[in-house]
Amino acid sequence: MAGTKPTHLLRDIGRWSLVGLMLNATIGSAVFGLPSLVAQHLGGAGLWAYPVAAAGMGVIMACFAEVASRFRQAGGPYLYSREAYGRFAGLQIGWLAWLVRIAAAAANANLFVQYAAEFWPRASQPLSRLAIMALLLGILAVINYRGVRAGAGASDVLIVTKLLPLVLFVVIGGALLAFSTPDLAPPLAPRGSSADWFAVVILLVYAYGGFEAVLIPMSEAKDPQRDVPLALGIALASAVVLYMLVQYVVVATLPGAEHSTRPLADAARVFLGAPGAALISLGALLSVYGYFTATMLVTPRLTYAFAEAGDFPRWFAAVHPRFHTPHVSIVVFALLTFILAVIGDFRWNLTLSAVARLFTYAAACGAVLVFRRKADAPPALFRLPAAWLFVALGTAFCAVLVTRMGRNELFIIVATTTLALMHWLVTNLARAKRA
Repeated sequence: MAGTKPTHLLRDIGRWSLVGLMLNATIGSAVFGLPSLVAQHLGGAGLWAYPVAAAGMGVIMACFAEVASRFRQAGGPYLYSREAYGRFAGLQIGWLAWLVRIAAAAANANLFVQYAAEFWPRASQPLSRLAIMALLLGILAVINYRGVRAGAGASDVLIVTKLLPLVLFVVIGGALLAFSTPDLAPPLAPRGSSADWFAVVILLVYAYGGFEAVLIPMSEAKDPQRDVPLALGIALASAVVLYMLVQYVVVATLPGAEHSTRPLADAARVFLGAPGAALISLGALLSVYGYFTATMLVTPRLTYAFAEAGDFPRWFAAVHPRFHTPHVSIVVFALLTFILAVIGDFRWNLTLSAVARLFTYAAACGAVLVFRRKADAPPALFRLPAAWLFVALGTAFCAVLVTRMGRNELFIIVATTTLALMHWLVTNLARAKRA
């Protein structure tokens, strides 16, 4: 209508809000469950798996940093693949990226219920479980529906709140170890088969992952081309230091850590008693909730970018006339996450999320060299030295880990890419009819 002010997304995400979102997405619920899983495979030597996995993820994140420094639009991995390889590849990666985010959110919703049962045993009962997940997703959907500034602000607050119990856990547990007899120190000599090491590195890829989701809403960041490389570096450095310290304290203080289902809470009970265990359990709940403040903000911007590019129904790109948010995409994401959380459990949804992200990572690595060869590619404000080496190492890292995937995980990938292919055929048919 003539004279009507156009609606658009606002650039309200500043540098340190972007860093907070990266930390929230990277340091999530995994830190509260991984120590026992790592110890099952490698014992005390699992400590060294963290820098090994971080080295591989650092190469991938460096590739993301260069590619992301070329763009100010929303879309993240979907946008990069579309611009580098074409619309078909962009849709395939976009569907996989959407699957990663929805399944990870559903897994965390189930994990939230599990930790809530520490304080309220009835939380795991069917009706209570449904009510908790509905409130968890509904409240954050409303916050983000009403404005990106509110969503980013909630993330800023919760990243500080959720890190405090972890810092206390490391400081107090570390002090106990520093003044204790040497026999408390766990054996750190290498152990475990190559299969054990591969299994742990795959787990840690999930632990360090999530950063790519924060690259989706860059049409609402103030200066994404300059801020993204900084945010990625801070997130990875913070995560590897925290994860290693937590792993060491758990294995050193908790006998039989590999058998614990809540390793941090059980370790805290050893040196802080019941109040310590309760504090860490509360920290786990805050961590999961903090993760949701980030994912509820960034993931709906993926389908917004789909629709804005004409690859999804246009109503996914609808922007609320008052709040300037992609309100339809927010509601659809919350509903799909709720459905997956209800019909699946933590492990099932985690599998969906973990498998798909390796393909999106490899695509982003390859895009570095593709954009450097394209004459019409947007300029990069951050450029890697010896880019070919980063690309080769990043894609090799992803390829090797993909070979360790089981038949069920590969089946899920095939099913998802088939849906993406059907989507591509339908949209192409619609374009042909309009032509």
